[in-house]
Amino acid sequence: MTDIFKGLFARCFGDDCGIPSETPLPQGGGDRRYFRLSAGGVGCIAASVPDAREGRCFVDLARIFSEQGCAVPRIFAASADFTAYLQEDLGDTSLFSCLGSQGYEQLVRNTLRELVRLQKVPRALWADACMSAPFSRRQVMWDLNYFKYEFLRPSGVIFDEDLLEDDFERMAETLTAIPDEFCGFMMRDCQSRNVMVTADGPKLIDFQGGRLGPSLYDAVSFLWQARAGFSPEFRQEMLAYYASLYCGSDEDRMRRMLAPLPDITLFRTLQVLGAYGFRGLVQHRAHFVVSIPQALQNLGDLLAQGALDSYPELKKVCSALVGSRFAVRPSKGGRLKVEVFSFSYKKGYPEDLSGNGGGFMFDCRAMHNPGRYERYRSLTGRDKPVVDFLEERGEVFAFLRAAWSLTDPAVERYLGRGFSNLQIGFGCTGGQHRSVYCAEATAAHLRRLFPEADIRLQHREHPTK
Repeated sequence: MTDIFKGLFARCFGDDCGIPSETPLPQGGGDRRYFRLSAGGVGCIAASVPDAREGRCFVDLARIFSEQGCAVPRIFAASADFTAYLQEDLGDTSLFSCLGSQGYEQLVRNTLRELVRLQKVPRALWADACMSAPFSRRQVMWDLNYFKYEFLRPSGVIFDEDLLEDDFERMAETLTAIPDEFCGFMMRDCQSRNVMVTADGPKLIDFQGGRLGPSLYDAVSFLWQARAGFSPEFRQEMLAYYASLYCGSDEDRMRRMLAPLPDITLFRTLQVLGAYGFRGLVQHRAHFVVSIPQALQNLGDLLAQGALDSYPELKKVCSALVGSRFAVRPSKGGRLKVEVFSFSYKKGYPEDLSGNGGGFMFDCRAMHNPGRYERYRSLTGRDKPVVDFLEERGEVFAFLRAAWSLTDPAVERYLGRGFSNLQIGFGCTGGQHRSVYCAEATAAHLRRLFPEADIRLQHREHPTK
């Protein structure tokens, strides 16, 4: 542990707490490093930031938004040069890890509500704290060229650079013509991994790249996130909800706000592909590599909807990308097979048919057992009365979130490294109620997050279910 972290911790919580323990946390897309510090019954998250400007920006913005009642982490202390700071510990549950579980729709709604609250903080309060200049033609061209050089060129797709530049300039003109009334604080990377779910509701993080810009960009970033897997119907429902929060009941204002939706969605998709190309193809980070096929699926949807019709050269190259090798996740040994089991501990662990060993086994027996009640004994965890019993108590949701915090990164890395098998088991006393429910929920969750994997579900004690 650095002396800086020790000093900041003592300044915040007092010397009586002693020297805190330090646990490294997974690194995100940037170069920041995070650690969980705890001692004497108190704790926080410590951040090490190579770029002092970035550190100062986050600290200043977080303090401003906290004072305005926004759902962001509190800042406890920062070093003099802002390369290290301590912030509120929001736990380990991201919105991304909750997607597909019971009640996630309301979490999405609550996140959009908090996003609008953040976007509507008067710009005079935060404008000077931003390290990035307001959204402009220059920034649009930077992102479009990021896509060109980090994803399009490595793809090998042939294109006419002059014609493509004409399309880029036309798009930049459209995007920078958005009226000022629909601009506010733009997080820039608003997506479910940057939303933490706490007892007090969703909290927004990673907004140090924020700037003045089109508010709709953040809503699109959130709802069109490649790995979120939202259905078109759910996206449209949530987009209408967002617009109503932002514009009130003024339908004409909502219509004008949503008018640039096709161009903003296309622009965000291209920017994301640029990031996936750099972080995934160049830096070889598994999460970004396995996200490419879903981002290209979004691009294919935009092609089908006519969003690229005004950009002929871009339309040509995007059509080629959607049909390229990048649209299908390659692996060394074929498609990753994830076997999800329910089983009874009385009959032992499931057999490993792959011969690879390893995987995860989760013990569901600490949860209240429906099998203790006569009316549930002939049913399984797939039957509605048992489902209602488990969900009404609520403990199953915390259990699954904890399990998924381990299994999701493993599936992600297995895909990235070309592995062929992973086993995930849920056991309970009889292998009938709690384990069946958890296996069903986990298989559905993994199928939605990882469509490139082969998710197989087996209820060992109830093979016909």
